[in-house]
Amino acid sequence: MDWKLELVAIPVSDVERAKAFYVKGAGFHADHDHQVNDDLRFVQLTPPGSACSIVLGTGITESEPGSAQAQLVVSDIEAARSELVERGVEASEIQDLDWGSFVYFSDPDGNRWAVQQVVPRYRT
Repeated sequence: MDWKLELVAIPVSDVERAKAFYVKGAGFHADHDHQVNDDLRFVQLTPPGSACSIVLGTGITESEPGSAQAQLVVSDIEAARSELVERGVEASEIQDLDWGSFVYFSDPDGNRWAVQQVVPRYRT
């Protein structure tokens, strides 16, 4: 049986501001934006090429805005950082470690994201 992670809630204080950040800044695709009722708005966004999406909105999670941490994986960390910076996202410098290269950024609420280029794994 496959167990697939498909949706992760990101707690935000301002849905419109967060949606604009993730779509215009981080380059996520806006999949759905539904105001179900006065207490529930469901906004689903997906990073390019990802099988997993994020959801933000009202009535989605009881977690505090800014408390989420998530990680994306890319094939080219330099291109990923350039893309983020060109879109106006404050991204860290590239950090090279033995297990990969990383760039970090946060959304307007302080939810933290790591972007990793994985070091190729070799079998011995």
